[in-house]
Amino acid sequence: MHKTEIHPDAVRLIKARRGGRLHVHDTLDPARTALVVVDMQTAFLKPGLPSEVPMAREIVPNINRLAAAFRAAGGNVVWVTTTFDENIFTEWSSFLGGTVSPEMAKRIARQLMEGTEGHPLWPDIEAEDGDIRSVKRRFSAFIQGSSDIEAQLRARGIDTLAVTGTLTNVCCEATARDAMMRNFHVIMVADGNATYTDAIHNASLTSMSINFADVMTTDEVIGALSGAPAQAAE
Repeated sequence: MHKTEIHPDAVRLIKARRGGRLHVHDTLDPARTALVVVDMQTAFLKPGLPSEVPMAREIVPNINRLAAAFRAAGGNVVWVTTTFDENIFTEWSSFLGGTVSPEMAKRIARQLMEGTEGHPLWPDIEAEDGDIRSVKRRFSAFIQGSSDIEAQLRARGIDTLAVTGTLTNVCCEATARDAMMRNFHVIMVADGNATYTDAIHNASLTSMSINFADVMTTDEVIGALSGAPAQAAE
C-alpha cells in the first residue's frame, strides 16, 4: 500500500481555505454518493502485462470493502473500464505513439480491447450485478465523448463521488478533475488509489487536494457514510 503524505504546505493551505478543517465531507448521503472504481482491469493488475501497476493489487481489499459498505448503506458502486478498438491508433495518436512509443502503444492498447486477456475486471474484484457499469475511451471518464458515466449518475441524483482505482495520477486524477469541473463533489480515496511509486501517488493527491477533491482514507469514507465525522491524521 502506498504511504500517503500530503505535503505540509498543501495541508496548511487547505486548512486556511476550509476554515481550519482538513475535510469538507464529514458525512455523506449514501443515496447521493457513488463509489467510482477506475480501471481495475487485468491489464493493470496481472504481473508481466505491459500496463502492470503492482501496487494496484494491494488496494483490491479496500475497494471491495468500500463497495460492500456503499451497497449496505444504500449507495451506488460504479465500475469504470477502459475499452479500446483499432480506431484508437488514429483517434488518439497524441497519446498512443505520441507520448509513448508506437510499439509500446500497441501493446498497451491491445490489452484493453474486448476479448483480450487484459480487458476484464481483475478476478479478485467483487463486482455485483446491481452495480453500475461504464465504459470509457480516454483517461477521464467525464471528458466529452469518453463515456456515459455522467448521464448514469445524473439519472440517479448522484452529486458526490469517491474515486478509487488506478493509476492515481492518470485515469483516476483525470476522472476526478473533470468530475469536479462538471459540478460533482469529489473525494480521492488515498488508500484506494494506486500508481507506480509513493512519490507519484503523493504528488497527485497533493495537487488534487488543494482545488479539486477531498482526500480521505477508506475508513474515513466508510465512517462518513454512517454519519461519523472524519478524524484524519495530518
